[in-house]
Amino acid sequence: MSQQIQTVTGPIGPGELGPTLMHEHVLTGMPGWETDALAPGYTRREMLQIAKDKIAEMQEVGVRAMVDPCASDLGRDVEFCAEVSAATGFPIVAASGLYNETLGGAPYWKIRGMLGNSVDEMAELFERELTESVGETGIRTGIIKIATGSGAISEYERCVFEAAAKASNATGAPITTHTEDGELGTLQQELLAAHGVPAQRIIIGHVCGTGDMGYHQRLVEGGTYLGFDRFGIESSNPDEVRVASLLALIRAGATSRVVVSHDTVWCWRGRPFAPDPNWTPGQFCRRIVPMLKAGGDTDAHIDTLLVENPRRYFADEQLPALDTAIS
Repeated sequence: MSQQIQTVTGPIGPGELGPTLMHEHVLTGMPGWETDALAPGYTRREMLQIAKDKIAEMQEVGVRAMVDPCASDLGRDVEFCAEVSAATGFPIVAASGLYNETLGGAPYWKIRGMLGNSVDEMAELFERELTESVGETGIRTGIIKIATGSGAISEYERCVFEAAAKASNATGAPITTHTEDGELGTLQQELLAAHGVPAQRIIIGHVCGTGDMGYHQRLVEGGTYLGFDRFGIESSNPDEVRVASLLALIRAGATSRVVVSHDTVWCWRGRPFAPDPNWTPGQFCRRIVPMLKAGGDTDAHIDTLLVENPRRYFADEQLPALDTAIS
């Protein structure tokens, strides 16, 4: 069924999105950033200009909207995102949710779990942000972000996944995930499915962290979207490998199962982390699309990745059958 997409400046229809990047960050802060008194920090005016410049870069290459899936424990600032969106006329979808146990705000929620039912408390928080407001801001989120770490899904992370599933089932909100190093995506699929979340409502994130086609194929068989959403982060996996993997999926008929992005962070709370040179939100259109076309990709496939898949995902439509494999 079709439904409205909640952006930080109000609802829009799925057909209003246009080309959309599904995983970029206006502002992020790793837990503990506030303890670094030596961090130079940006002023709000400086951050606003940085964000405007990044959005201008995306607009120059034809991108018309984005998702900022910053979890609430990673320095999320929905009011700043709304200011950026209003200043640029660029739709931004913000997220409810929590990050993984190792790098997120787990201590607070683990203590809540000792005192009562933290799963229900998390779910209530996510639902409130999705349907009413983030705190007293009057701004609503439009997606749920959850994450796992390396090696195994921890008990804490399972609680977050259960809470996210409850909130998604109650509101119809879609879910996007974080994975580490091309791991645990199939387990994420299984866990969310066990809690009743429809597969078409899920993006398994960062699957381009590995070139393992068997892993990618198993994710396709799980029925969710796959996030090829770290283009430009050459230090974790070269873009040439990501492009080869994406072309393999397209040749296997799975174009309708993939969304794309870069996972860029424009403004850091605390000291910024040094990015890779190609880690900017215009790189997919400017650098990756020509690489895909050199490998035999078509404009129709690019349009599916950037326009049709985000539209269908937010509309909560069933995923189509796999395409006929192409050579």
